[in-house]
Amino acid sequence: MKTIAHNLLLFAALALPALCAAQPKPTDDPQRNLQKFDNFYRYLNMTYVDTVHNGQLVENAIREVLLQLDPHSAYVSPEEMVEVNESFDGSFSGIGIEFNVLNDTIIVVNVISGGPSEKVGLLPNDRIVEVNGQNVVGTKRIDVPKILRGPKGTKAETRVVRRGVEEPLDFTIVRDNIPINTVDAAYKVDPSTGYIRVNRFANNTFKEFAEAIDKMGPIDALILDLRGNGGGLMDQAIRMSNYFLPQGSVIVSTEGMKVPSDRIVAPSDGPFKGKVIVLVNETSASASEIVSGALQDWDRGLLIGRRTFGKGLVQRQFPLNDGSAVRLTVARYHTPTGRVIQRPFRYGDREGYYEDFNRRFQTGDSAVKEEVDSTQVYKTLRLGRTVYGGGGITPDIVVEADTSGYTEYWGNLIRKGIINEFVVEYMDKNRAAILAEYPTPDRFIHEYAAGPEVTGELIRAAEQKGIPYDEEQFRKSETDIRTQLKALFAQKLWSVNEFYRVINAEQDPEFAKALEALKNWESFSQGISG
Repeated sequence: MKTIAHNLLLFAALALPALCAAQPKPTDDPQRNLQKFDNFYRYLNMTYVDTVHNGQLVENAIREVLLQLDPHSAYVSPEEMVEVNESFDGSFSGIGIEFNVLNDTIIVVNVISGGPSEKVGLLPNDRIVEVNGQNVVGTKRIDVPKILRGPKGTKAETRVVRRGVEEPLDFTIVRDNIPINTVDAAYKVDPSTGYIRVNRFANNTFKEFAEAIDKMGPIDALILDLRGNGGGLMDQAIRMSNYFLPQGSVIVSTEGMKVPSDRIVAPSDGPFKGKVIVLVNETSASASEIVSGALQDWDRGLLIGRRTFGKGLVQRQFPLNDGSAVRLTVARYHTPTGRVIQRPFRYGDREGYYEDFNRRFQTGDSAVKEEVDSTQVYKTLRLGRTVYGGGGITPDIVVEADTSGYTEYWGNLIRKGIINEFVVEYMDKNRAAILAEYPTPDRFIHEYAAGPEVTGELIRAAEQKGIPYDEEQFRKSETDIRTQLKALFAQKLWSVNEFYRVINAEQDPEFAKALEALKNWESFSQGISG
C-alpha cells in the first residue's frame, strides 16, 4: 500500500508541471469557449451527485454573464415578456377599470370610458367581492390583474357590493381590448398654447400624440412634457421628432462594432411650425433623449428642467426558445451634432452606475451640483449655440428640483400609502357631494381647495395608521399636501389629465418657467426658431 501511494504521489509531482506547461492560454474565440461550456454542461448532467435543475441554472448563468456587460443588457423571463408585450402593444384584454385595494377589498376607482365595465353599469366605488365564483376579498393588489384580465371575449362573472344597495349585484362582463394610453394629459393652457405629457413610447404613442394636437385645434406653442418618460420604441421617437423638423434633418445616428452605422433623417417636413418647449428631468431616458436632443441640436425647441438620465445604448431583443428573451446592447445613440447620449459607466459595475444616478436626488449638504462637461463642447446646427456632451441632454434652462416643502412627515404619508388610501376613502364618501358643487373639471380646478376639514381628516387617518402628527412639519408641507390632495381628487373624479392640470397650475416650477419663457420668447430662446 505504501508503494502504491508513493507512486501516485510521484506521478502527480511529475505530471503537475507538464499539465501546467500544457495549459492553454485563455482565449476570446467564441467557438472554443462555447465548446468548453458545452463540455462542462454535459459533465454536470452526466455525473453530478444530486438532481440538476437545468432551467434555473441556465437562467442564472445568462443573468450573471449580462451583469458583466453594460448596465442595460438584460434577461427577460417568459412571465416578464407577457407584461413587456402588453406595455408596447398599447393594450391588454380585461374588464376596463381603474382599481385599488382598500381594507382587503377590490374597489372600483374609475371605469374606462367605452370599456366593458362601463357598458354593463359598473360604477366607481363598487366593491368587487367575487369573480367567476372565486371569493376575491383579501386578494393582494399585485394579484388583481391576474383575476380581472383574460383573453378577449371571455366572461368575468362579477359580484359587487354597492353603497346604498342591500343585496350584492351580479354583472357579466365580457373582456375586451383595453387601451394603455401613453399620453397622460393633453389640454390647452390658454387659447394659443397646448400641453401634452407623454409617459413612454409604445406602438400607439405617435397616433395618440397627433390626435391630441388635432383635438386642441390651432395653437402657436406647445409644451411637450417628457419628464419621467423612460423611453421605449425608437420609431415612435423618430416620428415625434419629425413632427417638428424639416425634411432631411438628421434625427439620430447609431454606431456599433458588429452592426452597420446608421443615420436616421426626417423623411418629410414636420407640420408643426410653432414654438416648442420640452420639459425633461433625471428620469427622461432613451427615446425621450432622442427627441429632446434632436430638437435642441436643430435649435427647434427650448429645453427646460434637469439633465436627462443618459441612456444612449441601443438594445436589440433576441427571443429564446422558452418564450424568454435577452436584450443585448448593439450600438450607441448620437444626437445630430454627434453627442453621445449614454453617460459614462464601468463594465460590470451596475451598482456604481445606478448609485451615481441616485446621488442626483440627494438634497441639503449632500446634494450633488450638476456640472456641464466643459471638455465636450458642441455647436447647434442652425444657430451655433453651445451645447454640451458627457452623457444625457443638458437643458437650455436648468430648474433645480424644489424640495423646500418636503418633510419626513409628508414622506411618511406617501411612502406608507396613507394619502392614496385616504383619497379612495374620502371620495367614496364625498364623490356625489363634490360633483354636485363642482360638476365640471374647469370649475373644480379654478374653485376647489382642500381646506382644513379635509387635511384634518387626513391627519386623523394618519394617526390611526401609526403616523403621529407633527405640526411644524405639516405646516412646512401644507401647501404641497393640499395641492396633492386636490390633484388626486380631480383624477378620481375625471381622469389623470385633470391631475396634471392641477399640479401644473399650482405646484410645478418647470411648467411655470415654460410659461414665463413663452411670454418672453426672444430673450429666453436666444434665437431659437419658432
